[in-house]
Amino acid sequence: MIKHTLFLILVFKIFSVQAQGNLSIKGFIKDRLKVESIENAQVTLEGENDVVNTDEFGGFILNFSSRGEYILRISASDFSIKRVPVFLEEKNIDLGDVLLQRDITIEKSINLVTITDDELLDDEVNSNALALLQSTKDIFLNRAAFDFGQAFFRVRGYDSQYGEVHLNGLPMNKMYDGRPQWNNWGGLNDVIRNQQYTNGLSASDFTFGGILGNTNIDLRPTGLRPGTRLSSSISNRTYSGRLMATYNSGLNNEKFAFILSASRRWAKQGYIEGTLYDSYAIYGSAEYLLNDKSTLSATAIVASNRRGRSSAITEEVFEIQGNRYNPYWGVQNDKIRNSRERHIREPLFLLNYQYESKKLQIKAGLAYQTGIYKRSRLGYFNAPNPDPTYYRYLPSFYLNSPIGANFESANQAEEGFLDHPQLDWENIYKANTSGGQNGEAAYVFYDDTTKDNQLTARLTSNIEINSHLQLDLGATYRKLNSKNYAQIEDLLGAEYHKDIDVFSETLNDVTSDINKIEGDIFNYNYNLSGNDTDMFTQLSVDYNKVKSFISGRYTLVDYQREGMFKNERFTDNSLGKSQQVSFSNWAVKTGASYTITGRHWVSVNAAYINKAPTLQNVFINPRENNNVVPNIQSEKITSVDANYYLRMPKLTGRLTGFFTRFQNLTDVNFFFVDSGVGSDFVQEVLTDLDKLHLGTELGLEYQLSSAVKLSLVASVAKHMYASNPFVTINFDTAGANEDLIDISGAKFLGQSAVKDYKLAQGPQKAIAVGIEYRDPKYWWVSASANYLANNYANISTITRTQSFLIDPETQLPFPDATDENVEKLLKQKPLDNFYLLNIVGGKSWLKKGKYISVFASVNNVFDTSFRTGGYEQSRNGNYGQLKQDNLSGSPSFAPKYWYGFGRSYFLNFAFSF
Repeated sequence: MIKHTLFLILVFKIFSVQAQGNLSIKGFIKDRLKVESIENAQVTLEGENDVVNTDEFGGFILNFSSRGEYILRISASDFSIKRVPVFLEEKNIDLGDVLLQRDITIEKSINLVTITDDELLDDEVNSNALALLQSTKDIFLNRAAFDFGQAFFRVRGYDSQYGEVHLNGLPMNKMYDGRPQWNNWGGLNDVIRNQQYTNGLSASDFTFGGILGNTNIDLRPTGLRPGTRLSSSISNRTYSGRLMATYNSGLNNEKFAFILSASRRWAKQGYIEGTLYDSYAIYGSAEYLLNDKSTLSATAIVASNRRGRSSAITEEVFEIQGNRYNPYWGVQNDKIRNSRERHIREPLFLLNYQYESKKLQIKAGLAYQTGIYKRSRLGYFNAPNPDPTYYRYLPSFYLNSPIGANFESANQAEEGFLDHPQLDWENIYKANTSGGQNGEAAYVFYDDTTKDNQLTARLTSNIEINSHLQLDLGATYRKLNSKNYAQIEDLLGAEYHKDIDVFSETLNDVTSDINKIEGDIFNYNYNLSGNDTDMFTQLSVDYNKVKSFISGRYTLVDYQREGMFKNERFTDNSLGKSQQVSFSNWAVKTGASYTITGRHWVSVNAAYINKAPTLQNVFINPRENNNVVPNIQSEKITSVDANYYLRMPKLTGRLTGFFTRFQNLTDVNFFFVDSGVGSDFVQEVLTDLDKLHLGTELGLEYQLSSAVKLSLVASVAKHMYASNPFVTINFDTAGANEDLIDISGAKFLGQSAVKDYKLAQGPQKAIAVGIEYRDPKYWWVSASANYLANNYANISTITRTQSFLIDPETQLPFPDATDENVEKLLKQKPLDNFYLLNIVGGKSWLKKGKYISVFASVNNVFDTSFRTGGYEQSRNGNYGQLKQDNLSGSPSFAPKYWYGFGRSYFLNFAFSF
C-alpha cells in the first residue's frame, strides 16, 4: 500500500512539474490606431531570456515555469514599448488583444546617429560616437549619445575600439585602429535601425565582444518595415541639408524581398567656419527565402563623405576669433577652400546565409571592402608657414620674447591677425610662380592616401542543447592589404616639386626621379598587411532565477610592412618587407544574473582579455622605415561590472558599477620637439602604459502620467593613468643631437611620471534631468538639462620625464627646477564645467494610411561656450623653455582646445507610405 501511494505521489509530481512547464501567456498584438495585427513583435518577461515573436495574425504564446510578479515586455518596430504587469500562478493567462501605440518619437531614434555625428568636431580626437549609438531604448545610452555626446563624452571612458559593430554579423572595426568607421554607411539611417545590442560585458550570442558592448545591425529587408519613406532635413551643424529615400518591397510571394535606399547631405560650411560637407550614400539589399528555415541575402553599400576639417586652437586664438574660428581655410576665386579635407569612399559588399530551426541557428557571411581614404594638407618647403595661427604670427610670440615683452609688436600682430585670419591662397600661388622659384613648388597641396582591400569571412552557430543550456560558436577570418602614400593633388601654379626632406636635405626615394608633378606619389609609399583569425565559444545556462555564461576567445594576428620607397635616411630598412609581427592571444569572460523578483534582478560580469595592439601602434614610423616598437606586447584588460535592473510598471532603470584596468598599452605619437636631445619631428613611443577606469552609471525613467515621463541619468567616474610608462623618442633627420641618441636615431628618456594624472576621455561627471510630454493627439516635446564636469586636456608625456629637467647647454638640471616649481608648471587643470539645455519635439499624422512626421531639436539653447577637449603641446621639451613661455600668462605653445557648438538646430520632415 505504501509503495502504491509513493508511486502515485511521484506520478502526480511528475505531471505537476510538466504542467507547470506547459503554462503559458497568450494574446494578440495589434496597432492601436489602425487595429491591425502586428507581425514579428517581440514578447518576453523582463529579466528572462525567452523571447517569442508574433505570427502573421499578431498572436503569441509564451511559456513560463517561474512564479511571481513579472513585467511582460512587448516591443515592435516603430511602436512604443508596452510593459504589462502579470502575476504568474498555476494557470494560463489569456491577455486577449493588446494594443500598441505607434512611437511618435521614432524620428529621434532615426536621427540620433546624425545628431551625434554633428557634434564630432574632429574624428581623430573623438571617434567614439558609435559606442554611444547602440540602444535608444536604454535611457542612459540615449542621453550619452544625444546630450552628453556634444562634449565628447565617452561611455565608461573607453575608446570606440573596445566596442564591436557588426553588419549582418560581420565585424566592421578597422584593423588599423580598431575603430568602426561610421562613414562607410553614414546617411543610411532608415536601414540601420534594426539593431541587436549587448551592453558592456554581458553575453552575446554572435560574438565574444568588446568591453564596451557589441552591436549587430541587421540589414536584411525582412527585418525592416515594408513601404516607402521620404525625408528631408535642414540644420546648422555639420551639414545644412539632407535628402533621404528608402523603399522596402516586403516579401513577394513569401520568397523574395529587396530594399533600396539613398541619401544626400551637403553644406558650403557647417557651424565651424570653412567646414564644407559633401556626402552621398546608396544601399541595396536583396533577400531570398530558400525555404521556411533558410535565407540568402546580398547587400551593397557605397557611401562617399567629403568634409572640411577644423583645428584645435589655443585660448589666445579663441579670445581673438571665437569658437567658430578655423584656420584651415581661405577664399580662392570667391570660394571657400579648406586645406584639410577628408574624403572617404570605401564600398562594401556583403553575402549572407542564415539557417534557423527550433534548436539550431547557423549564420555564414562574406564581406569585401575596398576604396580610398584621403586626408589633404598644405605642405611648405623652404617657405614660410602659411598657417595664420603659427606661433610667430600671434601676439604671444612678442610677449614671451627672451629679451623682454614687446607690447607694440604684440598689438600689431593682433591687428594683423584680426585683418587676415585665414589662409592666403593668392599669396601661396604668387610664391609658387615667382621668378626665383624657377618652376619649383614652395607650397604643395597633397593627399595622405590610404587604399584598403579587406576580405572578411565569418561563421557562427547557436545550438540549444536543452531548455537550460545553449552553446554558441563562431570563427572569423580577416585579411587586409593597405596601400599608403602621399599624392600631389595640386602644385598651386608651380611646375614640379623636388621630393627631398627639407630638414636633412636627403631624398625620400633614391630609386625614382626627384622631381614630381601633379598625380605623382611622393614623400612616402608603403604597404601594410594584416591577418586576423578569431574563434570564440560560449556556454549559457538558464535555470529559472539564475542565469550564467562563460565565454572564451582565441586570436591569431600578424602584421607586416612593405616599403615601396628606398629612403636615403634609412637605406637599410626602408625598402622591402619588414619582419612579420605576430600575436596569439586568449580571453575569457563570465557572468551571472539573479532574478530577485520579476521586477528586480542583478547581474555581475567579469573579463580577462589579452589583445593584440592595433596596427597603428606596431611600427614606429611606417612612412619611412620598417622599425617595430621594441619588445612590443599584447594588451591586458581586466574588467568587472555589476548591474541592478528595475522594471516597475511606472519606474524603470539601471544602476551599474564598473572597474577596468588596461595594462601593457603601446602608443605612438608624432610631433615637433625642441629640447636638449634635439629639435626635430619625432615619433614618441610609450610602452608599459597602464590606464584605470572606474565609476558608476545610473539611468531612471518614471511615467508620471500617461502623458508625462521624467528621467534622471548620471555618470560619475575616474579615468586615470595607472603607471609611469617608458618613453622613447625617434628622430627622422639630422636635427637630433647625435651624442645623445643611439645608432637607430632613438633616445630612451626613461619613465614619464604621469601616474594618477587624469585621462582625456571626455567629461568624467555627467548628469542629465529630463522631462517628456506625449500628447494623445500625436505630438511630443522633451527637454533635458545637462551638467558636464571633470573634463581634461591630454597631457604631454615628454614633459614628465627626467630629460625635461636637463639644461641643454650645461647638461645639468636647471637650478630652479625644484619639485614645487615643476609641479606648479605641470599641474593638470580641468576644463571648465558647464550646463547645457536641449529641447526636442515633433508631431506625426496618419492620413489615409500614410504617415507624416516632423521632428525638431535645438541643442545648447542658451548658446553656452564650452571646451570639449584638447591637448598640451610638446614643443617646449625642457623646463627652461616652458617656464619662459609661460611668464606672460599667454604662452605661445599653450594647450590647444576643441570648442563645442553654440546654439544649433536640426529639423526633419518625413513621409511614409
